[in-house]
Amino acid sequence: MQDAKEEVRSRLAIEDVIGEYVQLKRAGRNFKGLSPFGDEKTPSFVVSPDKHIWHDFSSGKGGDIFSFVMEVEGMDFRAALEHLARKAGVDLSLYNNGNDKGLSEKKARLYAALDLAARYYQQSLLQNPHALDYVVKKRGLNKQTIGDFMIGYAPENSRALSGFLSKKGFSKQELLDAGLLNRFDGDLFRGRMTVPLMDAGGRVIGFTARTLKDEPNSPKYLNTPQTLLYDKSRHVFGLSQAKESIRKQDYAVVVEGNMDVISSHQAGVRAVVATAGTALTEQHLKAISRLSDSIRLAFDGDKAGVAASERAIEIAERVGVSLSIVSLPDGAKDPDELIQLGVKKWQQAIADARPAVEWIIQQYAAREDMSSAKGKRLFSSAALRVIATLKDSVEVEHYQQVVARTIDVSLDTLRQKTADLKAVTLGSAETTPLRATKNVKSNERSQGASDEYQNELLAVAMIDVTARRILGELEERHMNSSQPARAALLEYLQMHPSADMMGEVPSELHEISEYVKIVQLRADERYAAWSEPDRIHMAQQLVERAKKTYQHNQKDTLEAELREAEASGDDERSAMLLKKIQQLIRER
Repeated sequence: MQDAKEEVRSRLAIEDVIGEYVQLKRAGRNFKGLSPFGDEKTPSFVVSPDKHIWHDFSSGKGGDIFSFVMEVEGMDFRAALEHLARKAGVDLSLYNNGNDKGLSEKKARLYAALDLAARYYQQSLLQNPHALDYVVKKRGLNKQTIGDFMIGYAPENSRALSGFLSKKGFSKQELLDAGLLNRFDGDLFRGRMTVPLMDAGGRVIGFTARTLKDEPNSPKYLNTPQTLLYDKSRHVFGLSQAKESIRKQDYAVVVEGNMDVISSHQAGVRAVVATAGTALTEQHLKAISRLSDSIRLAFDGDKAGVAASERAIEIAERVGVSLSIVSLPDGAKDPDELIQLGVKKWQQAIADARPAVEWIIQQYAAREDMSSAKGKRLFSSAALRVIATLKDSVEVEHYQQVVARTIDVSLDTLRQKTADLKAVTLGSAETTPLRATKNVKSNERSQGASDEYQNELLAVAMIDVTARRILGELEERHMNSSQPARAALLEYLQMHPSADMMGEVPSELHEISEYVKIVQLRADERYAAWSEPDRIHMAQQLVERAKKTYQHNQKDTLEAELREAEASGDDERSAMLLKKIQQLIRER
């Protein structure tokens, strides 16, 4: 796909692609605009046509046209490539081998069939007064919402859609592969309101369809089965309609029902998606996290909802997102009902979302008799098993303290119970061992903004060879080890103290050329007009900050390990860690 990627890149001007999302103005060789990833009044978003690179100084994000589309549209790389290829008029099948080409052509046919089906259902809705009456009067959907979500109606005739698509040249096998036919080769959806399921780019990949009247022997909803295009464990309903709001508000609300999403969008609360009638999966959270790492779940508060939220915590830890829970007030069983009571109530419920672990601990406390020893035992066991899924040692200790206060015991007592539970469950395939370790991915996310100074240091060193000599004081360990491109550029600058770094990217750095170009753009925008003494002073300050930050992080890590060693009664390891901490303090 590298050849296809370069062909697409060569046909599209980066300022034109980004200009469809951001109002850009010429600023010398570059273009500037307001960041699309947050609210700001002073332009900090820069596009360089020469380098074919963009960089957002407010968020630290940057890259090429593909990474921009991935960020702004919430797509993975393949979807972004296909999106831009269509815009550039590039036929990706020409760059595939025989098998891939056949698969690509098959997918294209399925997309075409499903798109036609959605449009057919839309026309059918307009032509059926009883269906339109149900959608508009009973469901309360307005014209804008019906259009945004492509709401339609599947006629009662079992051959209506299949007959229409057959005339358009689609075979029975293609319609089966698209999930449009039942096992008798008739239309799968009949006499139902249809709601297209779309991918992040807005392409129809399937349908969910609801009966117009509830009947005892008929399922309320029918969904497209698993197909080449539709996978319910990955599909997030409403993502294509919600992505702009999610990106701007920097959070996503996940609800259980598709109609909850549609009602919320119609009420003006648009950062809302659903998991299409299935349990929340890691793939769901990964898809949403491309737009925001703050996820708010609006699940039922019953036992099933608590269990689902508990499972979601462990998944969120693996993905590296922040999870909170939206509680609905009494009198509303779902967001759709709450919106009918008043959209402000729904907005307030979202605003009042509580951290997921805190919410679950409260649920456990409410269902036990906290005045009895048994109640405290059951509560603390359940709470500690949830806390065990956390990987950040600070969070672990915080919630241990919450539990200790709730049952009025010392933190040492609770830690002893943690150790006892760990001993009992160690080796069990069904229970996650209780550990207090660092969440690497979560830390990387949280460090994203705090370690931006390291990019500043490399930028000032790239543009000023005198300032670059100060880099000799740094070691690779002083830089964020989760960013190998940063470490590679640091090493190159240290080994080439006099090289011109503001022109073509050196051949040794071609593998990280995108990152190098972003740093070049930062250097040009920030430090080109500075005097040499000012740049040297800045480099000195940033080097000292890198050293101190590294020492501080090391101390935090050692202290967390010391707490764990003390909790497990490992005196030898505790003494060794204490010695390391004391040595680090002396060095500081």
